[in-house]
Amino acid sequence: MEKAYLEINNICNLSCDFCHKTRREKRLLTEAEFEVLTDRLQGEVKYLFFHLMGEPFLHPLLPQFVKRAREKGFLPAITTNGTLLAARGEELLAAPPYKISISLHAPAANAAFAKENYLPACIEFGRRMAELGTIVAFRLWNIGGAGECENEKVLAALRRAFPAPWEDKWSGYRLAHKVFLEWGEEFAWPDLAAPAAPADMPLFCYALRQQVGILVDGTVVPCCLDAEGTLALGNLHEAPLAKILQSPRARAIYDGFTEHRATEELCRRCGYARRFKK
Repeated sequence: MEKAYLEINNICNLSCDFCHKTRREKRLLTEAEFEVLTDRLQGEVKYLFFHLMGEPFLHPLLPQFVKRAREKGFLPAITTNGTLLAARGEELLAAPPYKISISLHAPAANAAFAKENYLPACIEFGRRMAELGTIVAFRLWNIGGAGECENEKVLAALRRAFPAPWEDKWSGYRLAHKVFLEWGEEFAWPDLAAPAAPADMPLFCYALRQQVGILVDGTVVPCCLDAEGTLALGNLHEAPLAKILQSPRARAIYDGFTEHRATEELCRRCGYARRFKK
């Protein structure tokens, strides 16, 4: 397994229209729980993303978790909406992760992205983090959505900050050393209430092939988009990851996607999985 999405909290300071959100009980991962879960992931995954639902910068132990993850041999990564960088960024600069992704999904998603100091704070933080050797990815995952019309303001700010010719990449641009812009199409989160893909539509996903998710209570799910834990496979507090991944449900999901079919209703209602239907 290449990466695990470890949800250190499922609380967010925003309520963006593109986000699925979650109805689960709000809680923070404790220091003791973090130690147990990362012990069980040690040797099983390479990259440890502190994200599934929630804003990681709301967790008071985020810098400590990054340091402990590195000490245990993981490459820690963070995805953030960027709104707390001005308040808490210095703490993370003292404990830099392997990668940080900053979502700049334009004012159409949330009014917080339109505040005057938001973009400058994100860009300056990204510049400083890259100087420390951290990979910085500015994300615009709104292509084809309502917010795409706002992207030019973001792009203009990035061009002023990183004026050198941008190097074209498969999913965006390399703006400077360790600094990237990632494009992405807007997609519909998986939801049992959403329309299902036709039964004969080929579907594929890297869930359980390259990634696995661990919710804040230790529940193991196939991917980083299972916001409610609908596809619970087991609990990492109760069983090793290898055993959970060999459960009948996990094997069925994996084998189904090998044959380009979704065995779970939630997967048939995932807009992201349809990207791989060909």
